[in-house]
Amino acid sequence: MAAGLRAVRRWGLAAAAPPRLAFTRSAFVVRKANNAQPNWLGVGLAFGTSAALWGFLIKQHNEDVVEYERRKHARGHKCTGCS
Repeated sequence: MAAGLRAVRRWGLAAAAPPRLAFTRSAFVVRKANNAQPNWLGVGLAFGTSAALWGFLIKQHNEDVVEYERRKHARGHKCTGCS
């Protein structure tokens, strides 16, 4: 039983224990934004990723339209000699 109480004290598992400073600090530091020097790497990555995604979207759309037209044309073709 004594080992269990030591574990409760050691790991801070007691319900009425006050919050410790180590658990209340944030891992991130907030700084005022410096607008005179933008983060050009972040800006380039954001715009580059956006352009790449749009390019992929347009390419995929064009392939889908071509496939749709091919299937539409095949559906309308009723020749018995082809199949």
